[in-house]
Amino acid sequence: MVMAMNKPRGCLCTNTDPHGGRTVFDLLPPELRRQKLFCVGRLDKESEGLLLLTNDGGLQQRLAHPSYHVLRKYHVDLDRPLQAADIAKLQRGISWEGARLAVEKVFPRGRAGGADWKSLEVTLHHGRKREIRRLFYAFGYDVRRLRRVQIGQFRLRGLPKGTCRVLAPQEIQLLFAREESSPRRE
Repeated sequence: MVMAMNKPRGCLCTNTDPHGGRTVFDLLPPELRRQKLFCVGRLDKESEGLLLLTNDGGLQQRLAHPSYHVLRKYHVDLDRPLQAADIAKLQRGISWEGARLAVEKVFPRGRAGGADWKSLEVTLHHGRKREIRRLFYAFGYDVRRLRRVQIGQFRLRGLPKGTCRVLAPQEIQLLFAREESSPRRE
């Protein structure tokens, strides 16, 4: 079984929290809480958006391991506009605590034709712990909101925050589909 959840802020991606905090598993309907599900990748407590839950360890490994190059897209809101000089730096990346952190693509998310470099679409093909937040922090930006909107070619659409649904087989295949040749901007 593979489920998509629209994770709200304030929930942890863990089965239980020893401090009594709310977890994504607390949001599941009672009949699904009895399943032995686990998170595919994670979103930190303050991040939101597309989270996958599964009981299929092989599928989890294929989605999480960087060698499979599974696309992940995020909408990122910053405290101030991204400077043009920092785009190449974000793509070149940095070394932080022994890990290489870098984004693959960064685009403004504009409304009505105008680019807004405070609201970005960021693409990765891996996902290290708090990678986007740490990377922007290293360049002097504070991430105000971080929302995962896509894994592979499966996009988070029509799923209210805090809810989930089981994916159909064709939707599971979308998780491994390669990116289209031209970037999609919203």
